[in-house]
Amino acid sequence: MSNIFAIFDKIADEKIREAMVRGEFDDLPGKGGPLNLEDDSHLPADIRLAYKILKNADCLPPELELRKEIRSTRELLAGIQDTQEKYRQLKKLNVLIMKLNMTRRVSPLLEEHQVYAEKVLDRLVPPKETEKKPA
Repeated sequence: MSNIFAIFDKIADEKIREAMVRGEFDDLPGKGGPLNLEDDSHLPADIRLAYKILKNADCLPPELELRKEIRSTRELLAGIQDTQEKYRQLKKLNVLIMKLNMTRRVSPLLEEHQVYAEKVLDRLVPPKETEKKPA
């Protein structure tokens, strides 16, 4: 599989070199200047200024705050041993994920998936001797 990527890399490098020789990169907009890495054209015009103000004030947009809280809750969840506390944090995590999915304007296929309590509890609570399946 890595051979395929190496071949594509070589082809891409060769095409770039050929384009450079032909001068296809000479008249690109912004040539010689710094790149604008803060492209906010994907944001709706009505919230673009608000996000810029929040960024300058070191505040995150609500979606990023939710993502940050989801990440920290997942990390916390990984270290919890108590079943009840783990279940409580799991419910919190699912609420945060639901909030995030509701705020985004994307396809449901790209939504964050919730974590289900049964799967977690199955891993936490060992089955009783009578419930064990014979080998």
